[in-house]
Amino acid sequence: MTIQVLIVGAGAVGAFYGSRLAQVADVQVSVICRSNYKAVVENGFNVTSPKYGDYKFVPHRTFSNPQDARDAKETWDYIVVSTKALPDVSDDSEILERLVDKDRSSIVLIQNGLGVEEPYVKRFSCTILSAATVVSAEQTSPGFIKHNRWTRISVGPYLPGVIDTTELNEVQKTAGHRNTTFVQLLQQGGIKDAQDYSHAKLQMVRWHKIAINASMNPSAVLSSGTTNNEMSLDPELYIHLKGVMDEVLTTAPRVLGTPLPDDFATSEQLLQKYQWKQTKYVIGLGARKDDGAGGYIGKSDQDSAESWS
Repeated sequence: MTIQVLIVGAGAVGAFYGSRLAQVADVQVSVICRSNYKAVVENGFNVTSPKYGDYKFVPHRTFSNPQDARDAKETWDYIVVSTKALPDVSDDSEILERLVDKDRSSIVLIQNGLGVEEPYVKRFSCTILSAATVVSAEQTSPGFIKHNRWTRISVGPYLPGVIDTTELNEVQKTAGHRNTTFVQLLQQGGIKDAQDYSHAKLQMVRWHKIAINASMNPSAVLSSGTTNNEMSLDPELYIHLKGVMDEVLTTAPRVLGTPLPDDFATSEQLLQKYQWKQTKYVIGLGARKDDGAGGYIGKSDQDSAESWS
């Protein structure tokens, strides 16, 4: 049976992951575009990547807005939302109205922040999958996607209140199975470091990312654009950054009811990695390498994550 995937927000990250899913047999990937609609309809997406080479991704169907997707009367297995989450500005879950089949569809949220799943849980009764990614990608012009580095994406079913995965009901088990299937599709599409996580561990990934961004991003702005590498090497800023990270990393287990996993880097290890390798930072409201959610840095990682936000 053909798996139907709809990408909502076909910018750099959405188009990149869509292009990898489209490599898998029996997967058809459609997209909802905005400003790049005309270019994509005419020429598809042209992707350049140091890992996958140069190739063209022609979506199965290209829509200019959600209503066109509704009118298509397709039933989507996975609806991947890769727009920037701005809950204080708008409720993006509304975009998916009449696109979701409560029995068949799974919503996959590749977005930054905490609690991004809640609007979707309130509006829909389908499976919700939460994803965090570390990927540096940009849309250099409409329809042209430049993948610079990293492909890691961690995905977990959103099952609030569930810690013991040995006692799941059928609905929760279905969410877990769909999560595993989605991760396997990514892996088959060449994303070898796609990771299948439990609800609890995926939420901890989100908090770990917040520890990095909450410390690094505002500090860089307030210090006139100091890079993460430079801040981690400055004695006073090191103390400040570590303090912010520790506050987040000690709060997360209290909120989630589960300890920080042993394979997650501590604040000291995070800062050591930034000292070891120069990283980049983009300053300015809305100035971002459209990378979706970000992710955690493990103890064994050899590359630091870029703190795009």
